[in-house]
Amino acid sequence: MTKILVVEDESIIARDIEATLEDMGYDVVGIASSGEEAVKKTEELKPDIVLMDIVLRGEMDGIEAAKLIRSRYKIPVVYVTAYTDQKTLQRAKVTEPFGYVVKPFEERDLQVAIEIALYKHEMEKKLEESERRFRELVYYLPEIVFETDSDGKITYANYAMFEKTKYSKEDFEKGISLLDLIAPKDRSRIVEDIKRIVKGEKLKGIKYNMLRKDGTTFPSLIHISPISSGKNLIILRGIIVDLSEEIDEKAKKLMIKRLKVLKSYIEE
Repeated sequence: MTKILVVEDESIIARDIEATLEDMGYDVVGIASSGEEAVKKTEELKPDIVLMDIVLRGEMDGIEAAKLIRSRYKIPVVYVTAYTDQKTLQRAKVTEPFGYVVKPFEERDLQVAIEIALYKHEMEKKLEESERRFRELVYYLPEIVFETDSDGKITYANYAMFEKTKYSKEDFEKGISLLDLIAPKDRSRIVEDIKRIVKGEKLKGIKYNMLRKDGTTFPSLIHISPISSGKNLIILRGIIVDLSEEIDEKAKKLMIKRLKVLKSYIEE
């Protein structure tokens, strides 16, 4: 049975919502009247979903409470409120709610909002688990796999990156850009190539000289794909193959097969 925490500071309304939910077959595990109490009861009761009013007693309103609940406990929140003004809606959107039900509501509308929220949350968990497994697999591949932010700073790198460039994970956490890993003579060329890729040109893997932490270089083949939202570049994903290592034909075929799988990943 789905466990629900109701956050509502009007006791009569809270009990009415509780009765409505129980008639629908849900288990109301608790009622909170303030944001602070909502966060505390979420930790104690571990509900499957939280129905959150926005204007509450105490210093913490429903939007602030929802933000904490999502970040700490990964529990979906559906707002149930009478407030629909633009300022409130903009604040609420930032917390990534799973639904927004306006009071007074029809019982069916509330039930639909709850079921959709639960479904979206389940799909989100499956996607996160799939992403986690894939990243664990990618981490130990012999080819370098990386991601950057829109400014070119490396935000993800697998073990091969550390091994081949001699930079540590701590070095990357302090801030290393893709250009920092390219030999100076090739930097202007890769900048121009990235501009072409972002504009939509389909470029195959291109040869550049990679720069290690100790200043030595090695030849590489880099395939880069941009991930955009509308006209805005979000991240770059890429694969780097070390061309200085001699490989036999069998290993070459295996590498090509792996690169096809990785290429589909970075172009998602």
